[in-house]
Amino acid sequence: NCVYRSLNKMNFITRLSALCVRKSKLQQRHQSGRRPAVPLGSRILTDPSKVFEHNMWDHMQWSQEEEENAREKAAENSLVKVHWEDQEILPEKMREKLKTEERSSEHTKINSIDSFSCKNEMFEEGKKYWKKNYGGGSTSVQGCVYNKTQAKSLTDNPQGKNCGEELGSLESFPGSDASYRILEVGCGAGNSVFPILKVLCNTPGTFLYCCDFSSGAVELVKSHSSYNSAWCSAFVHDVCDDALPYPFPDEILDVILLVFVLSTIHPDRMQGVVNRLAKLLKPGGMLLFRDYGRYDTTQLRFKKGHCLSENFYVRGDGTRVYFFTKDEVWNMFNLAGLTEVQNLVDRRLQVNRKKKVKMQRVWIQSKFQKPLLLPQNNLEETAESHPYI
Repeated sequence: NCVYRSLNKMNFITRLSALCVRKSKLQQRHQSGRRPAVPLGSRILTDPSKVFEHNMWDHMQWSQEEEENAREKAAENSLVKVHWEDQEILPEKMREKLKTEERSSEHTKINSIDSFSCKNEMFEEGKKYWKKNYGGGSTSVQGCVYNKTQAKSLTDNPQGKNCGEELGSLESFPGSDASYRILEVGCGAGNSVFPILKVLCNTPGTFLYCCDFSSGAVELVKSHSSYNSAWCSAFVHDVCDDALPYPFPDEILDVILLVFVLSTIHPDRMQGVVNRLAKLLKPGGMLLFRDYGRYDTTQLRFKKGHCLSENFYVRGDGTRVYFFTKDEVWNMFNLAGLTEVQNLVDRRLQVNRKKKVKMQRVWIQSKFQKPLLLPQNNLEETAESHPYI
């Protein structure tokens, strides 16, 4: 039934995303006796004298002194704000060029630490599970399940249209025949797109959407030899434009990847972006989020005069970046109607062994899920047994 399939898909998403978490036992960190609630890696620095033996150390627990020093540096570089009249939007062509270069750089230098291999592991591990449970070619749209040869209504939707009627109006959009759909927001030049496509091309019933503000970046994706419109649709999109429609209906996505994108958007517009993305998820769908955390080395290195507003900065090339707390992230996605599955601070020590430089990296990594909808008959039974609902 509809609920059973939705629960199966929810378990599928959870199992895939859980593969990002390495399960090896963790040694005790020398600064703290606490162990992280959710392991992200297993390289733990137990002997400070060996700090330059590796490029990265996981689960760094900051001391109270380190936390205070970081707070003071951020306060100091925020004293001088960029004048309001100088906070102009860059010319269109230059902005697109910068976004293309920045996204490519971010995904290569930072996100490559674990996200590329993580996504590949997620899809590779899910192949057998997906083929076993969803290999029949069914398509789920807005709580309804369709077969390729016959559309069957399981329950009426709020507008009074049944599933068959909805299917008829949605046949023309890219990926309409897919049974599992993914969207990557801010795909850049495709550094994450193509590892995913490598898996999708061998996984029947799956489809990837990817978008970016930069038309140049989208063209690079489309011109790549691995791009194929049979299982991917790349398109230009400004996520801040609420009036700009996506090339597919609401409530059809199983997964949304939002990686190092939200931090580039003005804080006043972030909630609107998250709200809109939440509408694209089907019940049980998952949004995977990763971005800069408060007091990351990147934030502390800004000089005076680069601060636009609290924890929001402009780089020398004109691109902007915000640094989140875990609570801020939870609040945004909660207001959008999504439920927390994971929300943690990923603290790591990045090391330049040649220059003997240590950098405290801080990222927020989260998973938020759209609540499942009960079938209409279950809702009626619930209302009968609970008259105040």
